[in-house]
Amino acid sequence: MLETAVKSSSEMALLSKFGCITFDVTGTLIAYKGELGDYYCMAAKSVGLPCPDYKRVHEGFKLAYSDMAKKYPCFGHAAKMPNIVWWKTCVRDSFVRAGYDYDEETFEKIFRRIYSTFVGWVSNAEYRYKDVILPALGLNEGSEWDFGVFSGLEGVEKPDPRLYEIALERAGIIAPEEALHIGDSMHKDYLPAKSSGMHALLLDRFKTPDADNWRKSGAPVLPDLVAAQAWLASENLIC
Repeated sequence: MLETAVKSSSEMALLSKFGCITFDVTGTLIAYKGELGDYYCMAAKSVGLPCPDYKRVHEGFKLAYSDMAKKYPCFGHAAKMPNIVWWKTCVRDSFVRAGYDYDEETFEKIFRRIYSTFVGWVSNAEYRYKDVILPALGLNEGSEWDFGVFSGLEGVEKPDPRLYEIALERAGIIAPEEALHIGDSMHKDYLPAKSSGMHALLLDRFKTPDADNWRKSGAPVLPDLVAAQAWLASENLIC
C-alpha cells in the first residue's frame, strides 16, 4: 500500500509539471488493423471485382502516397487542393502502380466504398459555431462532420447559391445531383440548394404556417431528423 501511495505521489508530481499534453493520432491513439492497401482491396472486392493482390496494392499505395506527399505536401494545402481530391488521386495511383488500371466508372464505385457519404454544414453563422458551439454539442469536425461552410468565414450568406457551390467544392468529388441539403427555410435552404443542382428537403419542427405552401410547391417536408432518416432509407425518393 505504501509503495502504491509513493508511486501515485510521484506520478502526480510529474503531471503537475505539465500545462499541456499533446498526442499523435495514427499509431498512438488509433491504429489500422492490417495495411491501408488491404482496405482498398476489400473495397474493390465489395463492388464485385476479383480481389486484387494485397501485397502489390499496398506497395503501390506506399509509392503513390510518397509521390503525392512530395508533389502536394500537407494533403494539398498550399495548392488549395481539397483533401478528398488528394486522396482520390492517391488511391487511383495506388491501384495503377499495382497493375489495376480500372476505368473511371469502376474506380468511382471503388472509391465510394472507401470514402462514403460526406456530412457538412451550410449555415449563416460565424466562427463560434465551428470552433465552440458544435464541439460543445459533441459534433466534432473529422468525426461527426467532414466540412463546414459558414457565412461568417466565407463572406457569402444564404440564400446566395455560392455558399452551396462552396460546399460541393469542399466535398471534392460529388456532383450536385449526388448531394442533398436539409434545412428549414424555403428561401434560404430549399430554393438555393435546388438552383445549385442539389436535392433538398425541409424540416418543419415548429409547425411553421408556411409549411403547407412548401408542400404544395412540391418540396418534401418532414417533422424532424428522425423522419428524415426514415425517408432517406425509403426507396422512392423525390426531392
